[in-house]
Amino acid sequence: MQPSNKALSNIQNIPVVILCGGRGTRLRDVGESLPKPMFSIGNKPIVWHIMKYYAHFGFKKFVLCLGFQADKFVDYFVNYRAYNSDVTLTLGEMHKANFHTPNNEEGWEVTLAHTGLDSMTGCRLFRAGQYLNDEHFMLTYGDGLSNINLNALVEFHTSHNKLVTISAVHPSGRFGEMEIDGTSVRSFNEKPQTSAGYINGGFMMCHRDFLKRYLSDDMSLVLEQAPLIHAANDNQIEAFCHDGFWQCMDTPREYGYLNQLWQTQKAPWKLW
Repeated sequence: MQPSNKALSNIQNIPVVILCGGRGTRLRDVGESLPKPMFSIGNKPIVWHIMKYYAHFGFKKFVLCLGFQADKFVDYFVNYRAYNSDVTLTLGEMHKANFHTPNNEEGWEVTLAHTGLDSMTGCRLFRAGQYLNDEHFMLTYGDGLSNINLNALVEFHTSHNKLVTISAVHPSGRFGEMEIDGTSVRSFNEKPQTSAGYINGGFMMCHRDFLKRYLSDDMSLVLEQAPLIHAANDNQIEAFCHDGFWQCMDTPREYGYLNQLWQTQKAPWKLW
């Protein structure tokens, strides 16, 4: 059965699922043990940057698939206003808080879904399915930033009538790239986007039928293995090619690079 190609409902009703259950073991040298999506870019967790980017395009309904140290997410979002505002507290039996700073994230709906401490990505998404009532949903990872045009992604997905659209991106180089003329360096580009090959960059859009056809409650189910492999074999995946900025945060070097972009006001994902 193919998904329908009817017009989408109000874009704010389309949920954005963010996979946030990982342990971020390769970032342990950066600081305290945290879930990777809670490592800060500037003074906000990278997951906030991802959410802010989606919200810029009108997507304000989020489902966070939690696992490792889920309490860190619960604490941050339950107390979000207090963490991001000047506040006057009146202590006593009727504890009151008067917030003095406007909430720039007005209208965000954040569902914190406990999808299992050691569940893999396919299982996490399956368990979050109870909160996905719209025909389509967005899906991404909690450790990658980009300047992908999400409006174009929606149009592309709905026009190709497939269950899954994956944003195909060029990985950035691990080392600086030099253009050499003889022995003279003509140009130097720190961590360029490579020109050859595409990888799964997240920023996916899916039809809800993908959950029923390819996922299960098996804790060992990895989204990027059997589910996507079988969907590809069934000709149910389309690639939305993005040749612009994309960067994951998988190592201390990449963590430092993203922070450098933010601190120097050169972050390509900052459209707000």
